[in-house]
Amino acid sequence: MKFRRFAEFVTIILTLSLTAPSLRAAADQLEELMREQTKARQEEKIKAVKQQEQLENLKRDQQASQAQQQLDQIRRQPADPPAGQTPQAGQTQQQLDQLKNDQQLQRLQTDQQINRIQRETDPLRQQQQINDLQRQQQIRSLQEQLQHNQTQQDLERLRQQQNSR
Repeated sequence: MKFRRFAEFVTIILTLSLTAPSLRAAADQLEELMREQTKARQEEKIKAVKQQEQLENLKRDQQASQAQQQLDQIRRQPADPPAGQTPQAGQTQQQLDQLKNDQQLQRLQTDQQINRIQRETDPLRQQQQINDLQRQQQIRSLQEQLQHNQTQQDLERLRQQQNSR
């Protein structure tokens, strides 16, 4: 009886020892697959962030270009602008120039952040950095919209002053 139990025990131990490497290999493969899937999802998120940034950049460029065209049009209309209009037009030009410079700087900073995110090896940390970047993009977009609206108001004031003379 004892021998039979011992034999069963030995059989179980042998079976486990023979199947354990297979189980470990399967577990390793599953873990590797999960890591690859996580990495692929993170890369897709980074790609989406880049695309959103590119769309925002195009939108900003278009708005700045339109504002510049409006300012140029206002400047061209009167042959001799009234004395008070020139400083306002110059101030609006400075605002536009500053807006363009800020946008360029922000693009470079965003590119650096994306590069850092791509180099991050910890998936949880990478996801947190992606989320932070998306929040920063939303905040920046709202701030730039406020600046754009202010510039548009300034341009409209210049246009009204010009038309009233």
